[in-house]
Amino acid sequence: MAVLRKGKSVFQLGFLLAILAWGASLAFAQSRDQLAPTLSSAHRGFTVFRPRGHRSAATSAKAVSQGIDSIKTFNGEFRVPGVGASGNPQQRWFYTIAGSRPELGGTTTFDAPIIPVSLDLLDYDGSVRVVNGQKLHYSVEPYVSAVVESPVFQRTDYTSSDRPTQFSDAVQRAQFNNVMQTDWHTFLKPAVKPARTLSIPRGAYYFALNADGSCCAFVLADIDVFSKRLFPTSPSDTSSPVGSAEHAGDITTKSIATFLFPNTYLYSGHNPNNCCVLGFHTYDFEPGDASNGFREKRYVFNYSSWISPGLFAPGFEDVTALSHEITESLNDPFVGSDGVHGITPWWLSQNGNCQNDLEVGDVIEGLPDSTLSIKTGGRTYHPQNEALLQWFEFQSPSTALGGAYSYPNQSVLTSLSPSVGVNCK
Repeated sequence: MAVLRKGKSVFQLGFLLAILAWGASLAFAQSRDQLAPTLSSAHRGFTVFRPRGHRSAATSAKAVSQGIDSIKTFNGEFRVPGVGASGNPQQRWFYTIAGSRPELGGTTTFDAPIIPVSLDLLDYDGSVRVVNGQKLHYSVEPYVSAVVESPVFQRTDYTSSDRPTQFSDAVQRAQFNNVMQTDWHTFLKPAVKPARTLSIPRGAYYFALNADGSCCAFVLADIDVFSKRLFPTSPSDTSSPVGSAEHAGDITTKSIATFLFPNTYLYSGHNPNNCCVLGFHTYDFEPGDASNGFREKRYVFNYSSWISPGLFAPGFEDVTALSHEITESLNDPFVGSDGVHGITPWWLSQNGNCQNDLEVGDVIEGLPDSTLSIKTGGRTYHPQNEALLQWFEFQSPSTALGGAYSYPNQSVLTSLSPSVGVNCK
């Protein structure tokens, strides 16, 4: 993701919901890093993010034969002519999905810790910057309860289930409708953990203030700086949000975690016009030890930003990014084969996105009716529709619920990708 473009970037993974070069220079106010509080002209785009972490020689040698220490998954394959990552023709494709096999039925419940992460925007001397007499501390706390009460974690009605269920479970049941037992479910058990703070040095962020002068309407952060400060710098690091949560036991190798940020969007190339990433899913890998048989530890998680209404197009708000990332975490928790994509044939979406991975949100993001409205807990939320496995398998007709390629709105995707080569050439 050092270079944001359609198709794959040098970083690998997730939806990394992105909004690329919005075609007009940013509007600055007062200082060269203070922006006018609007992103209405932004355009949505895509990229992927590579897992990060640390390995020791002992762990690497033993992990190969003894497996990994991470969430419960099942493997599958499909056969269709296509072009692999190397450009060679390929017939067999393999995927790994979180949960238990749908043919066997039963319920898998993953702990789904939510780690609220606020921002400190630093001045040149390392202190929290003060503008108009107010510190640039951006708290995520006002958005936490709304996330917990959203359809991502609460149960509502869907056509794929005979009882209320969570959003991502409804998507999984739609795509495995033809093989699952009726009692098959994959649930997330949310729990809000102690809050963390991520500091961003001056020169690596832009910000917009609220109408009353307080921080903030939104923050744009350099993705390289942001990611380096989000991930642990070493296996023993307890200062970064991810490292701190790991060592405190707030996230484990058996959980699917969310690091929730307040309207925090990322840009690349040290240029704020190359904006905005609103979320990505990935994992942090750390050395195993004697307690887990020296298996590599993989902590599956996503960074997702709350999206306040009015910043982007109507309907692109609240949990749009989180719903995208959570569903992708279930469908591709290990980002292809250990961070290297190529688990599907190359595909070209109607939105112009060209990839060769099982990124179920990237196919739909930005299309008409890409989000839907779901009312729960007295509030209307806007999760994103997702592409189903059958679309990546080039199935015709689709064996998913209702012969669909997308869900919950089955009319968003009505046709398959054309047959394409590497980078859709």
